Amino acid sequence: MPTSAISSVEDKKRLVRRLAGSGRGFAEQYGFRVTNNPSSLFQLLCLAVLLARRGDFRRALDSAHALPDNGWDSAARLARSLHGDRVRVLRDSGQRGDVDALADTLGDLARTVVERYRGDLRRLRAVTHHDPARERELLTELPGVDAAVADLFLREAQALWREVAPVADRRALVAARRLGLGRSADDLAGLAGSGESERLAWLVGALARVDLEKRYAELTG
Repeated sequence: MPTSAISSVEDKKRLVRRLAGSGRGFAEQYGFRVTNNPSSLFQLLCLAVLLARRGDFRRALDSAHALPDNGWDSAARLARSLHGDRVRVLRDSGQRGDVDALADTLGDLARTVVERYRGDLRRLRAVTHHDPARERELLTELPGVDAAVADLFLREAQALWREVAPVADRRALVAARRLGLGRSADDLAGLAGSGESERLAWLVGALARVDLEKRYAELTG
């Protein structure tokens, strides 16, 4: 059955407070730290690459956790890993399909981040002088990073890199439309509060979780 959209302004604000009130976005809700350091940012980028693949999002989460659990918690360490070891870890964490290609992509991504930015995505931000369009452009020049992956990464990073806000990925916008909260990242930014990129990141991440976990009934029932 279709979800009943929320129409009154007060009800929308109440729902936004409920969704964003935990003070944790998508990544942190699932155990990934969102901090402006090289290791955390690279792990968020790997998470985005994995989430963009087709299939159960829980496999993506398990694989994203498996990388640092195996000692590959930074671009430099993943860049030094062996292809066969990456394949094994990804398969053990539940990945299906062309795992060899995925292992290649993650290895290429890590090596490129090391070569271009010395393993630190903050350098990518610095060379753009915090220009959000250029940041997105440079991200999509990395192996395995297309527009959808960039959206998933920036959805989290906007809590730290305020200039890229507002960002909302496809799933968050699906949930926003079904719940009557708007149809664009700008709509959600208006509800989160002007200039509140951290709160917006929490809201958008929560909306993505609602869609992935099919939790609409508990919010509108």
